[in-house]
Amino acid sequence: MGLTLAEKIISRRIGEEVRAEDIVVVPVDLLLAHEGTGPLALDRFSALERTRPATQVLFFSDHAAPAPRRELSNVQKRLRTFADQTGARFYPPGEGICHQIVAERWARPGQIILGADSHTCTAGALAAFATGMGSTDIAVAMALGQTWLRVPPSIRVEVEGTFPPMVTAKDVILHLIGRLGAEGANYQALEFGGPTVAAMSVEERMTLCNMAVEAGAKTGLCAADEQTRRFLASRGRADGYTPLAPDPDARYERRVHIPVDSLAPQVAFPHFVDNVRPVEEVGDVPVDQVFIGTCTNGRLSDFRIAARILQGRRVHPGVRLLVCPASRQVYLDALQEGLLQVFVEAGGLILPPGCGACVGVHQGVLADGERCLSTQNRNFQGRMGNPEAEIYLASPATAAATAVRGRITDPREFL
Repeated sequence: MGLTLAEKIISRRIGEEVRAEDIVVVPVDLLLAHEGTGPLALDRFSALERTRPATQVLFFSDHAAPAPRRELSNVQKRLRTFADQTGARFYPPGEGICHQIVAERWARPGQIILGADSHTCTAGALAAFATGMGSTDIAVAMALGQTWLRVPPSIRVEVEGTFPPMVTAKDVILHLIGRLGAEGANYQALEFGGPTVAAMSVEERMTLCNMAVEAGAKTGLCAADEQTRRFLASRGRADGYTPLAPDPDARYERRVHIPVDSLAPQVAFPHFVDNVRPVEEVGDVPVDQVFIGTCTNGRLSDFRIAARILQGRRVHPGVRLLVCPASRQVYLDALQEGLLQVFVEAGGLILPPGCGACVGVHQGVLADGERCLSTQNRNFQGRMGNPEAEIYLASPATAAATAVRGRITDPREFL
């Protein structure tokens, strides 16, 4: 019997064949934390009486970039100081979101990546076994350079067909979470494959893997193929490419088939990510704010889709449009292509690279009773800073159409 992608990555990393449910100790190639989770990790690391990390560690100031309060400024200073003293890497405010930077500069096929953030699984788009853990587990991995895992069983998600216009990878993952439920993949790996995934860019695959955790998954994974090689080569990292795919006879807990030919744009209603319905069933839902960005949909390809709709149009007078690049590189690329100009001319506001309004720390906190249509990955009550507000999740295309009309809108109306 062959190996799933999760089994194969872990097997190769420890040098012996493993199967789902095995308990293993694995070396860790990369660790990450940010200003929300890094301080506790450093407290626990200090308690272990270690002075230097045993593997590569990255710290990010992305959740509050730039810091809106002195407490957060002090936290960011602490992370920078630790990095300077120990050889860890620190990314200051403005560099971008940890998951985006890891994909752009660090992740490669076959790695084990741990992060003190649940959306660390984004790097699975590059065939890395990437997963979120608590700050204490991250501290132990910092000290020892390894961690223990239960090898997760895998759900094979077969995606096939040709995307209709204005339907994207975000609609695929929202549809899947709606089918599986918020706990439908608990401690399993969502392995994405099929001809449609094979044709997706790495940026689209990142959207799939980023939201795997919203179904309870341990990680999300895509095979490393020609798309992966091109992505790494475009960033000067071609030497990090290794082809990596599951075996044809691998055993899965279940298989899920998603034909995209008939898939409509999807919308997740408050206050749960699995409260999903196609856009035709949304009804009349006015919104006060539209947010395009985050580690889910703050990439160049997302901005291109939104700009197609916003070009030559104006944002509805009752709507605030916030646009937030996922990294400095995305910001520069979007600037060069003229995409940011499209957003500003339409009436949008460009935020500095980072998490922006997604986490409700600053830059877009909602007023009581307001609604936001966002391209982020979570719509929990209070997620954007106000428990008296509502968050709806959708793709950049749906977000842009909604910004123009002032109510949740089917982007196919703009074809």
